[in-house]
Amino acid sequence: MLLTPGRAGAASRLSRSSLSRARALLGSVRPPRRSDAVLARRRFRAWRGRRPFWAGLFTLGAGLPIVYFPYVTLSLSGIPLALSTTAGAGALLTGTLLVVLGLSMWFRPQQRVFAGITALLLSLVSFPVANFGGLFLGLFSGLIGGSLACAWAAPTESAGGAAAPRDVPGPSGGRPASGESS
Repeated sequence: MLLTPGRAGAASRLSRSSLSRARALLGSVRPPRRSDAVLARRRFRAWRGRRPFWAGLFTLGAGLPIVYFPYVTLSLSGIPLALSTTAGAGALLTGTLLVVLGLSMWFRPQQRVFAGITALLLSLVSFPVANFGGLFLGLFSGLIGGSLACAWAAPTESAGGAAAPRDVPGPSGGRPASGESS
């Protein structure tokens, strides 16, 4: 390798051309700005508002401890504590179905009542089948998620195409109009 400034070898020319290509590629990608993050957050909030998001999250979270605890060996002060039972396949099936139901609540909100009732039933079944419902974590989370899915109502569309707020009082200031009963 020559260290004289005017004499660049083939390896140096190759590195320069790859460096210029890398600069051209990186120059075309603009760095993320604050407005991009704000826009992404707004899109996520709009997506979340059109489906039973929290119901799906609780149901998805219910399946994880139900699947996890039968297949792990815990240690309590150096004493191995194995929660594996003969119902390990039942725990795997129950937990996997709860995860799938949680995802279906997100991506198929029209089927929320079916998914909610099924999540409630599977959570109750997990109590005897899967180590007290994943040590009660999966049981309670599944019951909450299934209940939220059954109770969720889709936002109503207003004339402008945007979702109408639910807690805005009517034209009479929230009081029933004359002739209406409360």
